[in-house]
Amino acid sequence: MSTGAISVRGRRMRSSAHYRLEHIGGRLAIHVTLLILSIIFTLPFFWMLSSSLKTDAEIFQVPPTIIPRTIQFSNFPAAVTTINFFGYLLNTIRYSVFATIGAVISNLVVSYGFSRIKWPGRDKVFFFVVSTMMLPGAVTMIPLYVLFSRLNWVGSLKPLIIPAYFGNAYYIFLIRQFMMTLPVELDDAARIDGCNEGTIFTRIVLPLSKPAITTVALFELLWTWNNFLGPLIYLRDTTTFTLSVGIQLFFTQHGAEWGLLMAASAMFTVPMVILFFFAQRTFIEGITLTGIKG
Repeated sequence: MSTGAISVRGRRMRSSAHYRLEHIGGRLAIHVTLLILSIIFTLPFFWMLSSSLKTDAEIFQVPPTIIPRTIQFSNFPAAVTTINFFGYLLNTIRYSVFATIGAVISNLVVSYGFSRIKWPGRDKVFFFVVSTMMLPGAVTMIPLYVLFSRLNWVGSLKPLIIPAYFGNAYYIFLIRQFMMTLPVELDDAARIDGCNEGTIFTRIVLPLSKPAITTVALFELLWTWNNFLGPLIYLRDTTTFTLSVGIQLFFTQHGAEWGLLMAASAMFTVPMVILFFFAQRTFIEGITLTGIKG
């Protein structure tokens, strides 16, 4: 082998090693950045859990402690008995479950019509529906309250649950984009076999749309579980309060008892964190695929 060939080979090896070092360094920098950001975003959650196991004096101790010196498990039963926690929890579950069912059913049907059925003016109507996302909620707040007041629904969960059965522009967009990625040949083959639109929808499109369905269900469940403004506006009797409003009521009545407040907030937050942890794979898949084809 000539000296020139050896020199070229050496330069290639050094260039390859330099590229590998840059690649490893870049990935390491990304992982370190993500680790720092994850710590920043999860610190308030861990602080809430830590505070729920502390006494009020230790919560305001300087310097603060992450791990409680004396774990106060009694904060949790005390928080449950101080407020009508299980009553608020039952109202929250009722509101979240029925609203989620309505959101999934209504948006699936509308999205199927916008994505799999051809009819005159379909794209124009879809554009109009999507454009409603630019309308701020504050604009419709008063007209909706007047409408529900005339229907004598104010004071119950109906103003919070019933609108979910009339579709949501954002959910329609998500599901429609996902259904557009499904091969149209599946529908044609089913029609050749004698299937109608209802059979195609229930037997073919729905089973293939599980990631989008899970995404919408999780979005709606998280929104209704944490929704504070809606229950605050429409609910009047404390027996119908959800957890978000109930915890705020607890804060106004027992604001000095921070340990109990943190315990109640932890019991309110942890279920949604656990739910997202187990559903995150399907959730991310649904979000990723809702935009591949327009």
